[in-house]
Amino acid sequence: MKKSSLSVSGLMLTVLLAIGNILPSNAQTQSSTSPVVVETTPKGNSKMIGIVTDSLAATGVEFASIALFSVANNSPVDGTIADETGKFQLAKIAPGTYKLLISFIGYKDKTIDNIQVVKGKDVDLGNIRMSSSIKTLDEVTITGEKSMIEEKVDRLVYNAEKDITAKGGDAADILRKVPMLSVDLDGNLSLRGSANIRVLINNKPSTILASNVADALKQIPADMIKSVEVITSPSAKYDAEGSGGIVNIITKKNNLQGLTLNIDSGVGNRGTNLGLNGSYRKGKMGFTLGGFGRAFYNKAESTLNQSTFSMGNTYLTNQTSTAKDRGVFGQYSLGWDYDLGKNQALSAGLRYGTRNFIQKQNLNISQFENSIQDATSQRNVNRKDLSGTVDFNIDYIRTFKPQQEWSISTLYSRTGLTNNFDTDILSESGGIGSRLKNVNKNYNSEFTLQTDYQTPIKKNQMLEFGAKGIFRTVTSDFKYLIAGESGDFMFNSSNPSGSLNYSQNVAAGYLSYTLTTQNKYTFKVGSRYEFTGISADLAEKGKVTIPNYGNLVPSINVSKNLSASTVLKAAYNRRIQRPGIQQLNPNVNLANPQSISMGNPLLSPELTDNMEVGLSTNIKKTYINASVFGRQTNNSITRVSMAVDTLAGAIVTTFENIGKQKAFGMNVFANVYITPKWTVNGSVDLLQSYLEGQATNAGGLSVPVSNSGFNYGGRLMSQVSLRQGWGLQAFGFYRGKEVQLQGTRTGFYMYSLGFKKDFANKKGSIGFGAENFLTKGVRFTSDLKSTQFNQTSATQLYNRNFKVTFSYAIGKMSFDAPKRKTKSVSNTDVMGGGDQK
Repeated sequence: MKKSSLSVSGLMLTVLLAIGNILPSNAQTQSSTSPVVVETTPKGNSKMIGIVTDSLAATGVEFASIALFSVANNSPVDGTIADETGKFQLAKIAPGTYKLLISFIGYKDKTIDNIQVVKGKDVDLGNIRMSSSIKTLDEVTITGEKSMIEEKVDRLVYNAEKDITAKGGDAADILRKVPMLSVDLDGNLSLRGSANIRVLINNKPSTILASNVADALKQIPADMIKSVEVITSPSAKYDAEGSGGIVNIITKKNNLQGLTLNIDSGVGNRGTNLGLNGSYRKGKMGFTLGGFGRAFYNKAESTLNQSTFSMGNTYLTNQTSTAKDRGVFGQYSLGWDYDLGKNQALSAGLRYGTRNFIQKQNLNISQFENSIQDATSQRNVNRKDLSGTVDFNIDYIRTFKPQQEWSISTLYSRTGLTNNFDTDILSESGGIGSRLKNVNKNYNSEFTLQTDYQTPIKKNQMLEFGAKGIFRTVTSDFKYLIAGESGDFMFNSSNPSGSLNYSQNVAAGYLSYTLTTQNKYTFKVGSRYEFTGISADLAEKGKVTIPNYGNLVPSINVSKNLSASTVLKAAYNRRIQRPGIQQLNPNVNLANPQSISMGNPLLSPELTDNMEVGLSTNIKKTYINASVFGRQTNNSITRVSMAVDTLAGAIVTTFENIGKQKAFGMNVFANVYITPKWTVNGSVDLLQSYLEGQATNAGGLSVPVSNSGFNYGGRLMSQVSLRQGWGLQAFGFYRGKEVQLQGTRTGFYMYSLGFKKDFANKKGSIGFGAENFLTKGVRFTSDLKSTQFNQTSATQLYNRNFKVTFSYAIGKMSFDAPKRKTKSVSNTDVMGGGDQK
């Protein structure tokens, strides 16, 4: 497999080089990623340094291209690229008069004239602010506007702070609008059709994200998200896990001097939220304190029709249910940072997240054997999903010179999960006939220590290497209790019960090399090795044998600047996906006795090979990004269902390593500035999937099964900035039918309309939003088939929502941003708890 992958990537690289040689390029235009290095004047001993920043966001413009010209003959003298913080340095400059040209895609070229260099003296240009290439003319004032979508060297960035309708929602509402991402109605996230992705918050992992991504997203307020980064081809520096890619959610931060306080609130018929965020910075030290809470309320109706076949008999089950959902989600954070000296910085953070989800369901069940009704039952089910997560990190970084730095990062994270339900089984008279209780407590903790070093080599090369250790522990205890005659719940050894103690230790090291050539190619190649040791037991049931394993995961990224605004990219990488706690948890969920679910502690990791080729360009006022991709996953972790004849027609769903998945597809995204104040953007996603694995037939034997199909989806958004601080935004999203190993799941759609009015002092705003307002809600169905059973389920979710939002900022600030930033732990290696494909 490894040999095949490398040969394919080599062919891809050859094709890319050939394309670059055929297409013409403008030799006088500076590349956004390729420095020009032309030695036409004598060298001296002076240095020139500076920081390239965004004029609006006051953050560094990473990888901006820097070119130095001699004023005497207008010829290029030297060049480089800025690092990820916007810093740059030019060395060995001879005395004379120069001008500096700075360029990057999406920004206006910046020229600094008449720079005098005196022998033996260095030149510090300080902060150099670049404006967006899109300008808005308002009377005699010209202002830059940051694009909603940006493409950087290794990622696509969605600037959520530009989203008018963000307030009053959660992270899932934002991610639905990001190209290449899809979020279903349960909040499960996928990238290019793969749910096996890694989600980070500010480059940091969390045990709640490892436990259940869908629930974790509900803890993050939409209006606190600054941007979302989609990384489809991570370099060797990233953890090898997350076979589909990485999604990094960046929250808003305040690096301004002074005291600030932001208030954000929203009220709607489906949810209410309140957020308070403050910061204080004085000199070298800064503090941040934040709190957010969101309550939601919804209802749903569902039906389930399934037939199972066993020993010549057909068991038919018809179910109807109504449910009311209530929940409270919140997160609270405290941050601290301090500049230790000229080249050192230290930071620490503490975060607590909480989730309280309660569902009350009325369930009616009718059962038939060979078309003759033989049983009916009514159940009232009260389900509680509760969690509390603590994250604590300390990070240190030392910068030796621009682009040369060393960092140490630590992280401790612990999540406690409670998944309980109480069931009242009603008698024919409507009274309580019997009672059943499930108690399931889980704990997921991890400690991470990592160190990273990077250094430039000459003007156009970068070397990065590092090491990391992750130490994880997962425990789960579950049991079923039955109420006795006294009404008290008691344990009976004949009922399902069990425990899981699971330890996983990961040791990793990586090496990455970047080369930028004069003919505008950038090569980033690297490799990462990870060794995983596992020990597990099921308490009194004994140890579980899960072998240790090592994985070598190479990565290759190549880009070619065909012109100042057109970039061609190609990439290959190998990724692994370890099972998460929701896949491992052996708890048997009997809340619905005809549709049972449980985890599988014997799961092993899956391996994925990814390839993609992409092209991005600006054509006047239109930005276009198109990419084609393919991936193959071996040992894929997938949901598998099977009939259990001893339970009279019940179907059990669990996770298994089924076999192979293949996917091929393309994404096309466009952003159009119809006028300087009116933008329209949209994307189209196409995916062809093929799955093969094993399933149980009617005779109880394991047989090969396969399924394939075509999926499509898209999104469209328009935003208008009006006079006197008014703004309007419309959004629509659709995802087509989804292919699963044993069936399909129908598509769904969502849409919204909102407006916002900024106050005259620019310190606050009020807004109104409406979601799915033309209908009562959204209906989706799932169809599963095998030789053992047929199952069709349908859910009507009443998610029509109207909301009013309000925000206001208090405080006095000055634009004196800190010069350094620290790095942090980034664990990208565990599967979340959502649906797997």
